Amino acid sequence: MNREAPKNGGAGSVLGALGLCAKAGKLICGTPLICEALKAKKQIFMVAEASDNSENTKKRLRDRCTFYGVKKITLDCDGEALAKALGKGGRVSAAAITDEQLCRLVASKLNREHIL
Repeated sequence: MNREAPKNGGAGSVLGALGLCAKAGKLICGTPLICEALKAKKQIFMVAEASDNSENTKKRLRDRCTFYGVKKITLDCDGEALAKALGKGGRVSAAAITDEQLCRLVASKLNREHIL
């Protein structure tokens, strides 16, 4: 079998990088926990959200990230796929990366149009 990797960093490579962040323990999962961490001034470098979030969740994350100056991206996957990539069950609305080097890894896997 000859499997080709995506040419310009598809959703699979981004999810793989996020899975690596999860294994390293450098992620905060879930919108409420992310908002609490931002409010507590914890160091967050990037927030990645699922594409199927409700408008309320999207607005909540967008407003918090804008206020605290954190980069936010919207992934090309739903909450179930994000949860599976992170080794969680059910659904994950968003994940925050707390390590600068791992944030650079995820950013290198992204297409430019995903960064808001």
